[in-house]
Amino acid sequence: MKITEKTAKSILNKSKVFDYCLNPYTGCSHRCRYCYAALFMPRYSGQTEPWGQWVQVKINAPDLLRRQLVRAKPGTIWIASVCDAYQPVEAKYLLTRKCLAEIRHFDFPVFIQTKSDLVLRDLDLLQDIKEAEIGFSIATDSDRVARLFEPGAPSISRRLNALEKIKQLNLRTFAFVGPILPQNPGRLISLLGGLVDKVFIDRLNYPGYFINFYRQQGLEAYTTDEYFEQVKAEIKTASQKYNFELEEVF
Repeated sequence: MKITEKTAKSILNKSKVFDYCLNPYTGCSHRCRYCYAALFMPRYSGQTEPWGQWVQVKINAPDLLRRQLVRAKPGTIWIASVCDAYQPVEAKYLLTRKCLAEIRHFDFPVFIQTKSDLVLRDLDLLQDIKEAEIGFSIATDSDRVARLFEPGAPSISRRLNALEKIKQLNLRTFAFVGPILPQNPGRLISLLGGLVDKVFIDRLNYPGYFINFYRQQGLEAYTTDEYFEQVKAEIKTASQKYNFELEEVF
């Protein structure tokens, strides 16, 4: 991994999904095969290394955030939109934690989406924030499949264990099932039952290189419209047993 420290000009930015997005890092070491940020972030970053092999650290993020929050109109902050704010480098730099410490002084709700159980470290801060929603991207029920498509991310088992601990504190939780990877939909929903308040389903528009990766693995059958519709229907049926919201995005 090539780690580079940089000074950002802005950290609290407008978002088309929520009011704001906050990305303490550029780049991500989780190396997810399907990451949409890999399509555009490299050309803006100036990095020449392959996606997943570099991270830029915005070392002034907490101080910059403090100054921006004073002037910003209250709204929901999405952490993070084009990186994982709890990727391994966060254990050293603590930028996400320091940013949360700033946010808790203001009435800004936060929506945290991650694949890492490192978020458990910050539950003390998250309990002090007026509105906090914490969720995990969980695109399959299989650790084996997750290792194939998300080689640098914590296992599905660790994410589920983290969700259980967060839910025990009565914080609002969610799961983001997207993009839909090879899976047993009924088993996935049964694993999420009781752990989440909401489940998002997202197919995404897969770029060509991602489809090629499926073909290389002999998984072409999992890229068809018929497969996605089947999984979506099975998820909807299985979710009727549990008391959570279900929302399809994109």
